[in-house]
Amino acid sequence: MRKWIAALIVLIPIVEFWGYMYVGERLGVGKTIFLTLATSVIGGLMMQFEGRKVLADAKAQMSGGQIPGRMVLDGLCVFAGGILLLIPGFITDLIGFTMVFPLTRVLYRIPLMKWVSKKMKDGTITYFRR
Repeated sequence: MRKWIAALIVLIPIVEFWGYMYVGERLGVGKTIFLTLATSVIGGLMMQFEGRKVLADAKAQMSGGQIPGRMVLDGLCVFAGGILLLIPGFITDLIGFTMVFPLTRVLYRIPLMKWVSKKMKDGTITYFRR
């Protein structure tokens, strides 16, 4: 896991720099800076809206006596997507928007669900009731 994090710390800035150079050559510096700021603001607003919606849905499920498993995964996706949207860059913004946007969130929810269920079977993550 640490090797993946170290690789991402090195690769993400390189890919983002390439993205800035590519977009900057096509649009110009001013439009590139505006686009970076606009995606951050729009992403932050989307994160707030979707985060509140996921929280309200989770509360509704809990008040109905259900465990909000899917809503927790949605909340994790919205949180991670929000962090990616705050990081300046076009590649992280693209991934962040797909994590925050409800229709594309499924792309992340399904592998996350498989990972969690695998960890629970291995005993790495345990679930218990009071």
